[in-house]
Amino acid sequence: MKASHAIEKKTALNTINWLEWDKFPYQPQVDFRIAHDDSLLFIKFYVKENHPLAKRSEPNSATHRDSCVEFFIDPMRDGNYYNFEFNCIGTTHLAYGPARSTRTFIPKEKIIKEIKTWSTLGDQPFEEKSGKFEWEMVVVIPASIFTYNEGFIFSNLIANANFYKCGDDTTKPHYLSWNPVKTENPDFHRPEFFGTLNFKLKKLYN
Repeated sequence: MKASHAIEKKTALNTINWLEWDKFPYQPQVDFRIAHDDSLLFIKFYVKENHPLAKRSEPNSATHRDSCVEFFIDPMRDGNYYNFEFNCIGTTHLAYGPARSTRTFIPKEKIIKEIKTWSTLGDQPFEEKSGKFEWEMVVVIPASIFTYNEGFIFSNLIANANFYKCGDDTTKPHYLSWNPVKTENPDFHRPEFFGTLNFKLKKLYN
């Protein structure tokens, strides 16, 4: 895949390693790269973990209960954000809104048609595996999937965002973030803890 090779050569490696909650001490190794080509966003995740799980294959199902990587972004920095949640076989959960309790699903037909994922673990569901596992996943997100921001493109965008790794139903539940989330219990739907993404610095092709 051309974009995957370009990401490897032209982008910095970022780490999802903030561990806030002591009662969930398990910490898989998780990194990502991110870039764009004006109308397309590319994210590549790299995960090393001991208990991968992928039961969900239906879009907008509870992917966070599987081995899951997540990307939350508030593109307009107005408090409304999209939560992209991908289990390790690429099943996608996507909604929009200002808070956990006020979210609107992006239609699953639109997700299937427009978001592309490629995982080294394939695309078929499986029960939990135990051992030392490494997997990678490339995600390609078109600007058109940002339904509530018509005419949106990634060029020159400065957005609020966070990246996460979780696995609620795995043998070792875990909750890691890229930007620190300072809450008493695991809660990724907290845009006040998003970091800043400067897309001016992340153009894939010049």
